[in-house]
Amino acid sequence: MNVAFVAHDHKKEEMIAFTIAYQDLFKPHTLFATGTTGRLIMENTDLDIMTFKSGPLGGDQQIGAMVSQNELDLLVFFRDPLVAQPHEPDITALLRLCDVYGIPVATNMATAELLVHSLERGDFHWRDVIHQNRPSNVAHFKRSLSSTAKQEATGVVDQSLPRADSV
Repeated sequence: MNVAFVAHDHKKEEMIAFTIAYQDLFKPHTLFATGTTGRLIMENTDLDIMTFKSGPLGGDQQIGAMVSQNELDLLVFFRDPLVAQPHEPDITALLRLCDVYGIPVATNMATAELLVHSLERGDFHWRDVIHQNRPSNVAHFKRSLSSTAKQEATGVVDQSLPRADSV
């Protein structure tokens, strides 16, 4: 399974504690995170994480691209509901994409623990059906990001994916 971690500044310590507690469960999975969150998790655990840019610098959108390519199976996003975020539209777009593509999302510790225990029990096997229809490696995802960037630059866009204005 492909799992991504995002945490706002006031929630990073909580994310570190969460990933320390469940690092053995996460080890067999392919892990992603926004820049600072991923760096802090790797500094405090034995987990190997592919990091994107920091959330405000486009990291949330990079994870959103994974979601739109059906390359993400679970998102753990510890949001700080008490602080306005300068990149709130990116956050809203990421959560909306997770709803569009049926990606389970935890935005707090309680929900994250429920989803982690579901992952441990094998309750995410329905995602394996989706995986059968696509390459399940990071190299494919990197190629698809590159291809999407080229399509946007040339104005030729793949119409096989749902468009934001048609959902």
